[in-house]
Amino acid sequence: MDMNEENDYLYDDDDAVKFIRNCLPQELKEKFSDDDIVYVTDLLCEYYESKGLLDGDDNEVVDIDEDEILQYVMKNVKRDGAGHFTADELTFIVQGELAYCESIHLFE
Repeated sequence: MDMNEENDYLYDDDDAVKFIRNCLPQELKEKFSDDDIVYVTDLLCEYYESKGLLDGDDNEVVDIDEDEILQYVMKNVKRDGAGHFTADELTFIVQGELAYCESIHLFE
């Protein structure tokens, strides 16, 4: 995962997967593999980088559009043929990852 150096030490893929897995409803815990979750979190990091959210400007308020993020993830999952997941199912990973980022103060 490519993050800027300032945030590199904060984000841990294994911790993120555990955190997100805890956010998933029981029926999705078995549907998503750890690799599926890592794939989606990698897409989210690409999105954050493309929007400059990881630039580390402490004075800038970060506005995250969850719908826009979900559209980005859905488009890339479809393009990559990476599983047959619905937007509703992927929403749980997106929300879990955003909660993880908040818990480690990634955007602050």
